[in-house]
Amino acid sequence: MTTKKPMTASKEELLDIERGFWGGDSAYYQANADTECLVSFPQMAKAMTNAELAATASKPNRWHDLDIKLKGMVEPGSDIVMLAYEVRATRDNGERYAALVSTGYVHRVNGWKMMFHAQTPLDTAQD
Repeated sequence: MTTKKPMTASKEELLDIERGFWGGDSAYYQANADTECLVSFPQMAKAMTNAELAATASKPNRWHDLDIKLKGMVEPGSDIVMLAYEVRATRDNGERYAALVSTGYVHRVNGWKMMFHAQTPLDTAQD
């Protein structure tokens, strides 16, 4: 009897993928998001197909001066990982942005794919 070797997600690999979502274009989203992804922002929450999600990233390099501080990572299954982090970034127009972010990944045959993403904006006036 063989047992399935547990997968251990690389924190660095997942954070690299995550950074890519902040600056990537629609092709990056198509390559790194799962077939369907549940997203939640203060103004909207819904399940989106890979194509719908990719369409939201039509302009590359939307964010600059990205600073991610990992707050936690759990691996509830051998192929699922959840990240929680605080992000600070600057929009193209110079506006600062800060949020608490949670992202879920599922491991597919072609690598880790984002299947959940939520942001809770923080007050940037306290910077």
